[in-house]
Amino acid sequence: MQNAVPGAMSDTLPIEADIAARALANRRDAYVVEVRRLIDAAFTVMSETGEIDPPVRDIVKHAGLSNQAFYRHFPSKDALLLAVLADGQRQLVEHLRRRIATTSDPADQIRRWIGGVLAQARDTAAARATRPFALNGERLAARFPAELAAGRAELLESLTPAVRTLGGDEQDAAFVRDLALARMNDAIAQRRTPTSGEVRRVVVFCLDGVRGGRTHGT
Repeated sequence: MQNAVPGAMSDTLPIEADIAARALANRRDAYVVEVRRLIDAAFTVMSETGEIDPPVRDIVKHAGLSNQAFYRHFPSKDALLLAVLADGQRQLVEHLRRRIATTSDPADQIRRWIGGVLAQARDTAAARATRPFALNGERLAARFPAELAAGRAELLESLTPAVRTLGGDEQDAAFVRDLALARMNDAIAQRRTPTSGEVRRVVVFCLDGVRGGRTHGT
């Protein structure tokens, strides 16, 4: 019987590469968990303090991790803040897309989209979580202009098809987006809960604007 020769060529992955690959996969899974904990911790600390610039020590303490773990994934606190922003924007866009997917009527889709945005100010927990970002919009725009623009573009993309179906265009959709976001941020900054009547007025105003643009060819 011939013994196997260490390092001999075969069709299977060499044992050292297989072991290393499994170790890397396990480490990757652990790192994904760490990143999620840091993002969630940063979001919670910002919500509780109302600040967008909390100390790293507070974030890692809340996450139950170390400074070493923090800097393993984020070169700076700004990098973590950017991840928190991107995560929040992604969740909002997905939430709005789910809302408008429940109906095929374009007017109702716009109504649900606006309602979903303003719900961030009507829900106490969501308003508290969003307040640091609402209060520091200009500061964030100065620090992360490209990233915030990309988030606003995603919001616009989720709204534009319904506006186009109703006869408007992308500029009309941008007006709807900007008005809804402005009303949301204003309410959150002032710790004011928009009434259902206010939401309806925003919806009616936006729908009239989209339809009016079509009617008047502007």
